[in-house]
Amino acid sequence: MSDLATFRAETRAWLEENCPPEMREPVRSDADICWGGRRFQPSSPAQKDWLDRMAARGWTVPDWPRAYGGGGLSPAEAKILREEMRTLGARSPLYSFGISMLGPALLEYGTEEQKLDHLPKIARGEIRWCQGYSEPNAGSDLASLATWAEDAGDHYVVSGQKVWTSYADKADWIFCLVRTAKESKQGGISFVLFDMASPGVSTRPILLISGYSPFCETFFDGVKVPKANRVHHENKGWDVAKYLLGHEREMISGMGLGARGETALIDGALKAIGRDEAGRLADPLLRGQIALFDIRARAFAAMSERFMDELKAGQAHPAQPSMMKYYGTELNKARHELVMAAGGSAALEWESERSHGGAKPRAWLRTKANSIEGGTSEIQLNIIAKRILDLPGA
Repeated sequence: MSDLATFRAETRAWLEENCPPEMREPVRSDADICWGGRRFQPSSPAQKDWLDRMAARGWTVPDWPRAYGGGGLSPAEAKILREEMRTLGARSPLYSFGISMLGPALLEYGTEEQKLDHLPKIARGEIRWCQGYSEPNAGSDLASLATWAEDAGDHYVVSGQKVWTSYADKADWIFCLVRTAKESKQGGISFVLFDMASPGVSTRPILLISGYSPFCETFFDGVKVPKANRVHHENKGWDVAKYLLGHEREMISGMGLGARGETALIDGALKAIGRDEAGRLADPLLRGQIALFDIRARAFAAMSERFMDELKAGQAHPAQPSMMKYYGTELNKARHELVMAAGGSAALEWESERSHGGAKPRAWLRTKANSIEGGTSEIQLNIIAKRILDLPGA
């Protein structure tokens, strides 16, 4: 315990000295989020400085091995780092599907060459990844995917289409499920990696009701993919896919953590509604809803900490990510519903300068996809019912 106390004190001191003041402010827009990648342009010198300092220490991926660009921290040390960053209000230096999804899959299934090639670049924010899973006729029934990878000796020739590919138009590389055999649904899928700049790759943004386009249609027309870029065995990609989905659902569940505490909600509501004689939010019904939300958010945060501890110790139930994903997305949707309720009619402004281009309603509409992406809420509830509650199937 004395070693951990020393680590905490040293970590706190390092963060105080190295985290720029600008990086301690709440994220206000997409420009405040650092995704990294070949084409990424930092929004400020402070954003780049924070990424560089954290990456040099291995703290963009603190619990990855040092050999792969990580910090080599123990689970307890990584937890302390998260706590101290939260106390300071420090932003995450890097958001990355490489960190939250591909990295864990490579650590579990990748060859040593693949780990050394890709993981350090992910940790430094040099490559931005996207996920090639869903297809027009393979959503919840993902194993029905039809994107075909023809065997061409030392490489595959990939042809087909993916849909709802988040940020495909901004990504450098893609981790992709392809069909390499037709005799079995799950048994004929392989997991491959390739550069989005490869000949034959094209993307088309999908406009959402929020007016934003984080999702894309992605097309492959005879794309050459070296077999050295296949992760795990041929026709065994479903094993990698399921493992990665658990980490994706864990990532999506984190949306609920962004709402911890009632301060932001109360501040917005006070501006729109004002205070009563006692100095409280004047709308008692909304005040009670915000208080209830805060209780649920704090409970979810405590559950998330426990889940992370169990996950790092190898003691988490395989279906726990589904539970976390379901409740985290519901909590995030509830938060934005309250933001809209607190803002009144002003919260519906769509393009004004005062509303920052309709940030609130656009974010509220975007949350409707939370219960679809990463596996629908209905799918998650089925998994919870069968694998955690042991309820009989229909």
